[in-house]
Amino acid sequence: MNAIEMKNLTKTYGKNRGIHDITMSVEEGDIFGYLGPNGAGKSTSIRCLLGMITASCGQAYMLGTKVGRGQMAEILKRVGYMPSEAYFYPSMKAGEVIRYGAALRGMDCREEEERICRILEVDRNKKIRELSLGNRKKVSIVCALQHKPDLVILDEPTSGLDPLMQEAFFDLLMERNREGMTCFLSSHVLPEVKKYCRHVGILREGELVKVDTVENLTRTKLQALRKIKIYGTTRIPELEGVSQVVRWEDGIGFSYQGEMKILLRALQGLEVKDLLISEPSLEEVFIHFYG
Repeated sequence: MNAIEMKNLTKTYGKNRGIHDITMSVEEGDIFGYLGPNGAGKSTSIRCLLGMITASCGQAYMLGTKVGRGQMAEILKRVGYMPSEAYFYPSMKAGEVIRYGAALRGMDCREEEERICRILEVDRNKKIRELSLGNRKKVSIVCALQHKPDLVILDEPTSGLDPLMQEAFFDLLMERNREGMTCFLSSHVLPEVKKYCRHVGILREGELVKVDTVENLTRTKLQALRKIKIYGTTRIPELEGVSQVVRWEDGIGFSYQGEMKILLRALQGLEVKDLLISEPSLEEVFIHFYG
């Protein structure tokens, strides 16, 4: 079963851009990265999934149930959500907010609350107004994960977190994922998407332009972005597909589009001491789709 399905999902705002005809699915147990610049439609898609706004047309399903009136209470019992901005009642203490979130679900989450707060070093005695952005984010993480959801939807989850907390956060996600939780991650931080996500969807101007595995996107789709560094010679191989040549004292670098066996044949006879071949980064793939 798919954890998320969108079928021709469309949301219009008059002349303003929303999303148009998005059809895609996220398998149960996947860690799915949802990519796009500001205004591409990521948050609009998420709000349609969560029932915060009503799609103009098309359908959405979460955990096998159609998103719509009368269904959301049951769906959201099994879903965790972390918005990009962590807004809470400013006069409440962090611990009160966390317990309030559990009470709204009618669940006793104290054991898991305690564990996550310990891992993320959450000070539950401070009022929300006294917390930095990073510490409000940590409260939001606890609220999203304390009920052990089957699916968690995360919108820019690591903004404001220091590197140690980012690592602790992803350790939590990976632990839960190994237990079967599906992660739907909207992010601008492409290195973390490449490190943790298995599949990605790329949005551009409200439309889905690509869904693929991270490996396929960075290894097979954009071979023109393959970077070559050769140490021991400054002579450029005589073959087609070479561009962006740079030289230094004991080597050369260039971009190469073509088959590797042709490149390796062209290097025969050269005094090659070392050879480095880099596949395109996810950043380069992302820029390619927006170039």
